Formats: sequence, C-alpha cells, structure tokens
Amino acid sequence: MSSYFQNARTSEISELQSGLNSLKPEVMREAVKQVIATMTYGKDMSVLFPHVVKCMATTSIELKKLVYLYIINYARSKADMTIMAINVFRKDAHDQSSPLLRALAIRTMGCIRIEKITEYLCESLKDTLSDHNDYVRKTAAMCVSKLFVTNPQLVKDNGFIKILQDLLGDSNANVVANAIIGLLEISDLTGKNYVRFNSSSIKKLLYALNECTEWGQIYILEGVAKYKPIDSAEAESMIEQVIPRLSHVNPAVVLAAVKVILKLLDSVTSEESIKKVNKRLAAPLITLLSNNSEIQYVVLRNISFIVERCKGIFEQPKAFFVRSPCTCLLYTSPSPRDSCASRMPSSACKKKKKKQNKKKKD
Repeated sequence: MSSYFQNARTSEISELQSGLNSLKPEVMREAVKQVIATMTYGKDMSVLFPHVVKCMATTSIELKKLVYLYIINYARSKADMTIMAINVFRKDAHDQSSPLLRALAIRTMGCIRIEKITEYLCESLKDTLSDHNDYVRKTAAMCVSKLFVTNPQLVKDNGFIKILQDLLGDSNANVVANAIIGLLEISDLTGKNYVRFNSSSIKKLLYALNECTEWGQIYILEGVAKYKPIDSAEAESMIEQVIPRLSHVNPAVVLAAVKVILKLLDSVTSEESIKKVNKRLAAPLITLLSNNSEIQYVVLRNISFIVERCKGIFEQPKAFFVRSPCTCLLYTSPSPRDSCASRMPSSACKKKKKKQNKKKKD
C-alpha cells in the first residue's frame, strides 16, 4: 500500500517538473502555483528547487512573486542552489522599467538570511535606498534591519545606518516611518540609540504624522519619544502637534501619543500648561475602555502607571470601570437630571429588572 502512495508522489513530481520546464508561460505559471499550494500544505517540494529557479527568467510579475516566495521558503535548506538566483535578483533590483519589481527583488534578498547571500546584497541595497521611487526606498529601508540581524558588521562597514538616518529627512512620510522602524530595531539589537534628531528634523517628523499610515504613526511616535526638547517652548509646541493623535481610531496610536506627551511634559516648566494637558489626556483614555477586553486590560494597566506618575489627571472622574467574569460595565457619574446616586447602562438595568420580576413571581 505504501508503494502506491510513493508512486503517486513520484508521478505528481514528474508532472510538476514537466510543467515548470514548459515553454508556455501559462503552463509554467500554473505549475508554480501548484508547487506553492502543495508547499503550503506542509509537503516538501525542495526537490523541484532548480526547476523553479529557472522560472525566474520571466517578465511576469505574478510569476516572479510566486518563485520568490518559494525561494524564501527553501533558501536555508538549499543555500548552495540559492546562489544560482543571485544574478537574477541583482538584475531585477536594477530594472528601471518597474519599481514594483525592484522593490520585490530587494525585499526577497533581505528575507534570505544567509551570510553567503548578504555579501551580494550590499550594492543593490545601496542603489535602492537612493532610488527615485518612494515605494522602492520604503522597501529598502526595511531591508537594512533584516540584513543587520544576519550580518551586523556588513551593515556598519557599508554605512547603511547613516543612510537610514539620512532618510529621516525624506520627503515621503512612509519612507520616514520605515527608516525609523529600521533604526529602532537596530537600536534594540545593539542597546545603542541610533534614532537621533535635531530641532529641524523633529519638525519634519511631526508633519509626517499626518501623511503616513496608522502603523507608521506608531513608530514615528516611538522615535519622537526618544527626543529631548531644547526648552519648554519647544516641548509645548510638540505636544500641540501630537495631541490630535489622541482622537485616532487605533488604540495603539492613542497610547503611543500619550507616551510621547507624558515624556514631553517633563520639559514643560509652566504648571498651568501641565494642568491643561493633563485634562486633555483623561477623556481619550476612558474612551478606549469601550474596546474589547484585551485592549481594556492594556489601557487599564497604562492608566494605573499614569495615575502613579501624574496624580492630577483623574481628579474629577466622570466614569469608573467594573470588570466581572460575566460582564463588563462602565458606570458614569450622575447628571443633574438624575435623582439616583448613579446610573447603570441600559443593558445592566434590564438584567436587574428581570431578576426582580423573577423574585416577585417566586
């Protein structure tokens, strides 16, 4: 019985091999798709590595994406054969006809974390970091931190950290965000702070908050948190630019903004300004408690730390939070129209009335 399955597998591999070696692009594409599909089910398709690599010599972006995905998956186990694909990667990274292809090639080379390969990556990475296309620069900026994990000395020798720092002044907000992500990751790995700003660069960074994605905003705010203002006036100006992030729909952006504001408050000398900012922090934090339980836990932990540090934030709370195994209620303080001491949400009132009705019937 086992020989039957072995024969079936052999015939499947031979069919795929013939499809990969086909001269018809559509047949080749379908064969690669079948290989990727089989690979995702956990079957070992590394035996087809040299045949799949041959498919890189195509002008189809769709087919290249599939081949690159396959190479990333088996690069470690087929390191010697992966070197065969280097020339194609380098050629694609310098293809001026398609920014998408250049970005795809440099991203794939960054994901192949083999020391033999990284030596061939440097030239292409330098060129793409200064590419005229924003998307290519953004992708290349992410590639630097990946290369640093594999070969830190190579990154230092080629001055990639300095190039990333220069990209903090890039005209595109997403490039700036990715440069900060790369510098933050390298800083975490080395224990040194490579995210360095001055007054002019920090202004550009804060303006970039309005143009980049929400996840880009989080990392930019993380970078801004490492900056120490020159004086109280600069700190107050920065706070005013960060405060609009407190109304963002993403809780992570709100918490990152709170972190930045609290750090900047250390440089503010005016007690009146500090009180005004503290008042503006309370409402966004309470609003976050309307999210799911995981976010509620994170927010409450943050509120706990904030209250220890800034005791005046919740001087006159308009709401308090109750968490039980079966329900999660937010009690609000009474309005002048209410005769009772406190009021519950309507869902809680309904439950209470049901219980009272049951007792009456009994």
